[in-house]
Amino acid sequence: MADTGGTVLGTIERIWRYPIKSTGGERLEEAAVDRRGLVGDRLYAVRDGDGRFGSGKNTRRFRRMPGLLRLASRYRGQGEAPELLDPDGEPVPDPTAHLRRHLGREDVELAREGAVSHFDQLPLSLLTTATLDWVRTAVPGVPVDERRFRPNLLVRTPPGTRPFVEDEWFGSAARIGEDLRVRFERSSERCVMTNEAQPGLPHSPLILRAIARAHDTRLDALATVTRPGRVRVGDPVRLIGG
Repeated sequence: MADTGGTVLGTIERIWRYPIKSTGGERLEEAAVDRRGLVGDRLYAVRDGDGRFGSGKNTRRFRRMPGLLRLASRYRGQGEAPELLDPDGEPVPDPTAHLRRHLGREDVELAREGAVSHFDQLPLSLLTTATLDWVRTAVPGVPVDERRFRPNLLVRTPPGTRPFVEDEWFGSAARIGEDLRVRFERSSERCVMTNEAQPGLPHSPLILRAIARAHDTRLDALATVTRPGRVRVGDPVRLIGG
């Protein structure tokens, strides 16, 4: 029988996987999670001629490539490479050729993860509805949903939960559903990607500005996976200690 102890932090509202880094993702009803994260998450990326991966920022590993968020990706079969979807949501026959036209760059290609990780930071990102609701209040008139922040798991928190409650979780462990175990480590430092346009969400600089003023540009809970398992919509997230 599954252990039902521990304080319930909330329940899984939505699950997101992003087969190609920095493109729109796919909503799932359930997913396998291993120590790398959601299986298949960000397993592919857009790589340029210098070996840097398409992102919302410029760093040693990443190159800012505006326009990637107007595209999306999804898996159609286990073990297959993902499909790349155009801004209208239609699959393209040649992902690399389409990326070169869309981005106006001839040095990019779709690449599977090798020795260098495609993740910016840690395997899993969780965001609460309490924090998401705060963002909506902070930028009235700007369409906002969780796709702005690209979490893997959106957690429905109880009424009255304060925004940025994720901060209280750091250093603690949690059980999600029956067997998945995670440890909350820290939050993500947000970049201009939160402002960028994607289908149904127009560009707005107000979002990052609001988060910077209120919370030092940090938002979500990043976690490591301590025991692989499955996550399903409706699963409780239970705090089980440090």
